[in-house]
Amino acid sequence: MPFYVYILQSELDRSYYKGFTLNPIIRLTQHNAGEMKYTSTKMPWQLVYVEQFENKRDALIRERNLKKATTERIEYLIASSKNIVKQFI
Repeated sequence: MPFYVYILQSELDRSYYKGFTLNPIIRLTQHNAGEMKYTSTKMPWQLVYVEQFENKRDALIRERNLKKATTERIEYLIASSKNIVKQFI
């Protein structure tokens, strides 16, 4: 079962949110339904980055790493070949 690290971008203020999940589409729906307290004030969200991992440990390490990333690095990743978001939208 694959695990995914994802990045959302707020359509309200263009900020980013990073997380990990088993299903990026369901997770996006939860964020846009206001089910997540942290992201509920910046809806709607757009899925802009997805990266797949074979195990939970690697996905969580990557998520932690991305939470420290600069905006420039995030934008680089969104444009990179690692980004498999087109498989989900």
